[in-house]
Amino acid sequence: MKDFLYLAWKDLLMEFRTKQMLNSMVIFSLLVIVIFNYSFSNILFNIDVADIAPGILWIAFTFAGMLGLSRSFSSEMEEGCLDGLKLCPVDPSTIYLGKVVSNLVIMFLIEAIIVPLFIVLFNFSDVKGLAGLIVIILLGTIGFILVGTLFSALTVNMRTREILLPVILFPIIIPLIMSSVMATQKVLSTGDLFAAIDEIRLLVVYDLVFFIAAQLVFEYVIED
Repeated sequence: MKDFLYLAWKDLLMEFRTKQMLNSMVIFSLLVIVIFNYSFSNILFNIDVADIAPGILWIAFTFAGMLGLSRSFSSEMEEGCLDGLKLCPVDPSTIYLGKVVSNLVIMFLIEAIIVPLFIVLFNFSDVKGLAGLIVIILLGTIGFILVGTLFSALTVNMRTREILLPVILFPIIIPLIMSSVMATQKVLSTGDLFAAIDEIRLLVVYDLVFFIAAQLVFEYVIED
């Protein structure tokens, strides 16, 4: 555990010194929330914003997270840092776990900024299921980062990795995003976490399956 925490701390320290990706992710997600809120508040069609707000929230999370994931391993390519990590006397899965932890911390920071703004702009200031919403976001974010970190390592040696990563990642995370959106909508509308118990079960299984699978294949993913 100490080894991958050191790796995670190294990544977080580098990011907090420059704040390049953190600033980009915050600005992008804020723009998504504000633009969608303005668009649907002035739309002529009779649409219940509460029905589409969960989808907008997860669009902001997903695309902001994609910015961070695209740089998760590509930053290690500079000056042969990735080769140095491979030579470290640790299990390859330790590198993966370190990247997952650092990516999760950054995503949780972004979400901590976005969720309050989302609640205010979409008139969810009286959210009864705020605790349930946090559970859904945690499960959905963990699954997204588990898969995204693995595929970020898979595409790191490709020239078109920024384009290829979303292309191969989005089909894999469709069940995760759909379940997260549906669970968020149920929790926000009913205030009851157990109303989304089916989606929660799917999210838990998804997270466990890809956590185990990533541990098994990551050693081969980062090979040249």
